[in-house]
Amino acid sequence: MKKIKPGHDYIGVGGGVLIFNKKKEILLKKRSARSRNEIGYWEKPGGAVDYGEKSAKAMKREIKEEANMAIKIWGLLPHTDHIVDGQHWLALNYLADATNEKSMKNMEPEKAEELEWFSLKKLPRKIAQPTRESIKNYLKGKYIKLK
Repeated sequence: MKKIKPGHDYIGVGGGVLIFNKKKEILLKKRSARSRNEIGYWEKPGGAVDYGEKSAKAMKREIKEEANMAIKIWGLLPHTDHIVDGQHWLALNYLADATNEKSMKNMEPEKAEELEWFSLKKLPRKIAQPTRESIKNYLKGKYIKLK
């Protein structure tokens, strides 16, 4: 029996977080050569939402797993339909501040070649669609502030 996979056999639900440090730079990770798609593209950290898990909690878990950091989520950006290479993901996009940025470490080197802070005025050229849209929406003020 074939195992069905999110994003391939049905729309997967995931997300990412534009994380700001004290200098108001954002954290991006560079997709590795072992990634399924968009190799070499920069993206905000994040991942899939597990069944029964609230999306904000999933993002906090993913950031801890990927970057060894805790975050304080303070905003919600518009969602992104990320359709690429035969996959379809509904990405929920959050805004957050790093609460312990000095502990940042690439915990998944097989998935991300680099983790780096970028000024919003000096971003890398190859940015994945959900991240590009999130940055654009943030700069236009298209987000909801959360408590």
